Amino acid sequence: MCGIVGYVGSSPAGTFLIDGLRRLEYRGYDSSGIAVISDNGVAVNRAVGRIDNLVDSLGSEPPQGGTGIGHTRWATHGPPTEANAHPHRGGNGEVTLVHNGVIENFQPLRDELIGKGYTFQSSTDSEVIAHLIAEALGQLEEDEAEPDNRYVAAVQQAISRLRGTYGLAVLFDDCPDMLIAARFGSPLVVGVGRGEHFVASDASPLAGHTDRIVYLADHQLAVLRAGSLTVLHRDSGKIRPDIQLLETETEQVTLDGFDHYMLKEIYEQPVAIRNAMRGRLDDQNATAIFGGLNLTPQQLRSVDRIILTGCGTSWHSALVGEYLLEEFARIPVEVEYASELRYRNPPIDPGTLVFGITQSGETADTLAALVETKRKGHRTLAINNVVGSSIAQAADGGVYLHAGPEIGVASTKAYTSQCCTLAMLALYFGRLRHLSYEAGQTYIKNLRLLPAAVEQSLSCDVQVRQIAEKYQSASTFLYLGRQYNFPTALEGALKLKEISYIHAEGYPAAEMKHGPIALVDTDTPSVFIVPRGTTYEKVIANMEEVKARGGPIIAVTCQANPAIDDLADDVIRVPAIPEYLQPIVSVVPLQLLAYHVALLRGCDVDKPRNLAKSVTVE
Repeated sequence: MCGIVGYVGSSPAGTFLIDGLRRLEYRGYDSSGIAVISDNGVAVNRAVGRIDNLVDSLGSEPPQGGTGIGHTRWATHGPPTEANAHPHRGGNGEVTLVHNGVIENFQPLRDELIGKGYTFQSSTDSEVIAHLIAEALGQLEEDEAEPDNRYVAAVQQAISRLRGTYGLAVLFDDCPDMLIAARFGSPLVVGVGRGEHFVASDASPLAGHTDRIVYLADHQLAVLRAGSLTVLHRDSGKIRPDIQLLETETEQVTLDGFDHYMLKEIYEQPVAIRNAMRGRLDDQNATAIFGGLNLTPQQLRSVDRIILTGCGTSWHSALVGEYLLEEFARIPVEVEYASELRYRNPPIDPGTLVFGITQSGETADTLAALVETKRKGHRTLAINNVVGSSIAQAADGGVYLHAGPEIGVASTKAYTSQCCTLAMLALYFGRLRHLSYEAGQTYIKNLRLLPAAVEQSLSCDVQVRQIAEKYQSASTFLYLGRQYNFPTALEGALKLKEISYIHAEGYPAAEMKHGPIALVDTDTPSVFIVPRGTTYEKVIANMEEVKARGGPIIAVTCQANPAIDDLADDVIRVPAIPEYLQPIVSVVPLQLLAYHVALLRGCDVDKPRNLAKSVTVE
């Protein structure tokens, strides 16, 4: 959840820290703070709320120095107060750190430290780590030959006592030109510069500062100085860092003329879908190409069941994947909430393949579910958007979305890219089995229609805003669809809940009369996703039932139909595309509806209350 940045070099650290925290604010915005080392020691500044509040508290003279760390918080232990904001100090101030993650055994450690005379200024679990490092530091002798050893040993000794997850950046008052980073279960990326080094929770703050990065793995620790980088592993000691190319450009993590990241990312969907398909459609063999599955066609042909697991929006894309894979590959598919799968002990056959789906690649529940199934000997693959992420490292193989950074907390382009990727997987598995060459060619032709169809669907933006003006005061929305567009209904309802705080429910349209129809009244809009398809007339009949009870209807459909025009109060038309790809097109007006309703209600679209982008804690 929380965001971490750090810098060591000759430039003013504070400048990078503030800019980096702004780029990471989507990870948490309850409070923020920075610590910078100068000749006068460590200066810590913290503030409750958004980064702007921190900037205001710094005034015209921010702390000077070339080494510093920063943090933006999503509260876990303790409310969002200045005392609970990071950075935290340990001992008598000799240790300063920022932390992302959850320490499960913090209370017994805290009690132990209080018994030894340590004083706590916060109610966080993070302050425990600072005191543990300070205690270890006081017990260790200075190593004249290797002066860094004492600091490294103190951090290693402290984290060996932790149970839970952590991403850490640590400063030491008497070593002003060094920063130590450590990770277990919480992402950290090191930026390799020329005469400077960086650390951050993800790569977005590093864009424009360096094009060389190192993804730290679990149990790794990095010692950063202006002119050197040392990476150590808990078990194997010093290791050679795997330096990779950072492909993220600065404009990808800026608003680029849009009012909000969410709106920018909605409009980026045609490009994101093209990127997801680039190099993956094989016309000659009428199939898809995936280079990272790390399984032979023979192994994949032996798969007799697939489990798709994810959380939130990724779970909805998995539902779309279930329909696609079962129809075109004829493989039984189960969709599991990752938060439930990780604690269940379901019988999984040897022929089962498990896919974890996550935008960030850091979703704690999805990662844990994949690790658990892998531990039991099952083959695991990941569908995610972030190269070098935890789930990419943990899985046996996988597929990158290539959607580009997604900053808005409410996922948009990652969802449609996930659905597109799952559609290509359905083609791939189908061609390994029974799907004919001609059917594969038609499937590819239809996939190539997607970017233009999504582009065309964006033209409803002005109309959707007008509809939002009509219904912005509603207290409840119903979203209804069938077959492939049942997940679309769920996703539309989630988007509205996430950013406008309006209660919304998604259902299969036929299930409405089994209970939800009791919610229908003149003040409750029902959004029907009703493109042409196998259940088209059935959904129109469900619309009749809502209309008979006075409920206002918003219809998302593909073409003119007098029945829909008569029944619906508002009709949004999107391009017609084969039924199995329609969710990727039909969800666009629902994303725009949520955006405009939230905006009209005065909500912070990119930073909805209580939410953060990467759910790295359970």
